[in-house]
Amino acid sequence: MAVQLNTSPRAACAMVCPLPHVPGAVSVVRGRVRALLADWNVFPELVEDCLLVVSELLTNAIVHALPPAELRLSWARGDGLGTLRVEVTDGGPACPAGQSAAEIDPDEHGRGEEIVHALATRHGMSVHSGGVTRWADLVAA
Repeated sequence: MAVQLNTSPRAACAMVCPLPHVPGAVSVVRGRVRALLADWNVFPELVEDCLLVVSELLTNAIVHALPPAELRLSWARGDGLGTLRVEVTDGGPACPAGQSAAEIDPDEHGRGEEIVHALATRHGMSVHSGGVTRWADLVAA
């Protein structure tokens, strides 16, 4: 995990973390992110929202996409505002072996995008030759 720290008032910090496609990976990465946000002195009102967005985007990458997956987190602070960006890049869409997207139970899946939409100031997705990147910005004053 690469981490850049800067404690100036206009601090910019970044972290990149590969995500193993194994059970329990989301929980482990959430713990790392929680510790990192504390080290970065991220505004407390953003921490829980960020952890939920991280969980949703990482779970999506594990359940619905091909490996490899990678989390990128950045924190930029200036003029009393702070923007936390969460990006998850994966290898593109995939259905579980023997299951089509139409067979996925909507009672167990499908709310992640709504959660991200509710918590993020801005969010989106870009498709590129390396796969798909989903991102969300959380902003605090």
